[in-house]
Amino acid sequence: MRSFFAKFKFFGIVLLVVSAVIISLFYNALQPKEILPVYQPAMVNFELVDSTLQHVKKYHTIADFALTNQNGKLVTQNDYRNKIYIADFFFTTCPTICPIMTKNMAAIQDEILNDEEVMLLSHSVTPDIDSVPQLKKYALEKGVVDNKWNLVTGNKQQIYELARKSYMAVKTDGDGGPYDMIHTENFILVDKERRIRGFYDGTDSEEMEKLLGDLEILKSSYKE
Repeated sequence: MRSFFAKFKFFGIVLLVVSAVIISLFYNALQPKEILPVYQPAMVNFELVDSTLQHVKKYHTIADFALTNQNGKLVTQNDYRNKIYIADFFFTTCPTICPIMTKNMAAIQDEILNDEEVMLLSHSVTPDIDSVPQLKKYALEKGVVDNKWNLVTGNKQQIYELARKSYMAVKTDGDGGPYDMIHTENFILVDKERRIRGFYDGTDSEEMEKLLGDLEILKSSYKE
């Protein structure tokens, strides 16, 4: 009799474990998978969006570009083909938020250093000051790894239009000319289809953790 109950107890434990596994599998299957939004101009603060695009609700992508990096190399959208990347806007002589942003971008660089799927792209909003030698000096000081992170300069109108019409990351100034910009602290997450998938405060460590988490969500979406 005791042997019978011992067997029954063993069977009950096995049944309980199997049931728990099945319930867990069903629960995970029913859980909605995390999907990042695809940002359109109409979803973004109008102060950051060119007036010609503020009504746009779909199909927004980053425009083609041709800018020069810290090594004097021409960088275009082809260098970011089939890559996820994180972009921002800065200038090397900025004494306020830029040093914090650059430090946080460098920390992200450390996280993605061996990840061939992800790159970084920082645009100077003062290209008249940020020459190639100036960018190179800054890159060496901040630990920029050339094959992961491009600091780019070039035609101010092109940078302005990228900032306002593609990345939606700067405010206009208007005091010193038609292409003057006040850059924000935003880091912009861009997918392989050149769509914006997230905006993050580049001065906030918690936001950086969120960015890295969203990056993993985005990467996993390409594995399905």
